[in-house]
Amino acid sequence: MKEKLKILFLCTGNSCRSQMAEGWTRALKGDIIEVYSAGVETHGLNRDAVAVMAEAGVDISRHHSKNVTEFTEMALDVVITVCGHAHETCPYFPTTCRVIHVGFDDPPKMAEKLARQGVDKQTQLDCFRRVRDEIRAFVEQLPGNLKLPEE
Repeated sequence: MKEKLKILFLCTGNSCRSQMAEGWTRALKGDIIEVYSAGVETHGLNRDAVAVMAEAGVDISRHHSKNVTEFTEMALDVVITVCGHAHETCPYFPTTCRVIHVGFDDPPKMAEKLARQGVDKQTQLDCFRRVRDEIRAFVEQLPGNLKLPEE
């Protein structure tokens, strides 16, 4: 039996996008992918990310924010950076691990900007919902969309 593909989703604070990606991957691809998420910093779990994932039937409420240093010695197959900052500051991983960048907009920043403009909470949450759905669409295509070398 072939081992599961080991993927780490990496973002700045491991509070939103990487957590959503981990949740979707566990829910949709847990039979073929062993998934983790981390941040180059730890900001804690974003409650709006938890809420919109729950709306979609995926519970990430027990996740916690992890630092990428917890994974630098792990035998990973792929690290997927989901934000520009994480991609630019991604630590060194062994050459056997591919680092791929798949950027998604930052829902907390988008929602914060809308809040400053006086926009209602539901519209702010729509930022999270859009990115949640974009991440799901990406995860649904795993691992084929990674263009990994043939073994």
